[in-house]
Amino acid sequence: MSAKPDGQDELAGTEQPFVEHLIELRDRLVRALIAVGVVFGVLCLWPSPGVLYDLMAAPLVAHLPAGATLIATNVISPFLVPLKITMLAAFMVALPVVLYQVWAFVAPGLYSHEKKMVLPLVVSSTLLFFAGVAFCYFFVFGQVFKFIQGFAPKSITAAPDIEAYLSFVLTMFIAFGAAFEVPVAVVLLARIGIVSVDKLKAWRGYFVVAAFIVAAVITPPDVVSQLALAIPMCLLYEVGIWAAQLFIKHTAAPVEEEKKTAA
Repeated sequence: MSAKPDGQDELAGTEQPFVEHLIELRDRLVRALIAVGVVFGVLCLWPSPGVLYDLMAAPLVAHLPAGATLIATNVISPFLVPLKITMLAAFMVALPVVLYQVWAFVAPGLYSHEKKMVLPLVVSSTLLFFAGVAFCYFFVFGQVFKFIQGFAPKSITAAPDIEAYLSFVLTMFIAFGAAFEVPVAVVLLARIGIVSVDKLKAWRGYFVVAAFIVAAVITPPDVVSQLALAIPMCLLYEVGIWAAQLFIKHTAAPVEEEKKTAA
């Protein structure tokens, strides 16, 4: 953290006892949990866990043979799996409130130039994660299931288990949500000073290879899902390099700005 040019620390006098920090942290966590709980309750009433699961399963069901459905091999799966889907949906809907509570807890301890850095990163990382999940659901799932069913022998009747499908969905959502965070990771590495923008540009080729390796490991063994993950990662890497240059320019600490002016 940096002090003001006149020697005055802008955070002077704002320190709080450790116990008060713990109390505030507890209150923020409780508010975040309440937000998730309220959304969960609303989603249980409308549209209901069953409808949410049907919505989640729609991309797969659309590519199953006529008359085929998902099955439950566990007695309580028809009850638990839709509830898990509802909890996931509740957390995603309440995520802005959760992140606001995190921001409200750490913001008082940040300098003005650090707030300029943290808030855009929190907002952009949230939007990028949602974008990755949406891209996976609306585009990737349809293409992957179509590709897989196209190779299935006619003697096989597909009847996926609902718990296995839930595990697959969560894995893919996390994979694509995390992959879409590439620009945020690039910006952070450049802003903190771990890697320069010039180095990031020089490492383009290595990142392309790494992206395809990651896609091959994380996604199912089909070309469609691997390309659908690797290509956006490469494009987002370029976006991250461009964003890093702007971010470094507009979030410089006062001391850094003085050095640039003197130079």
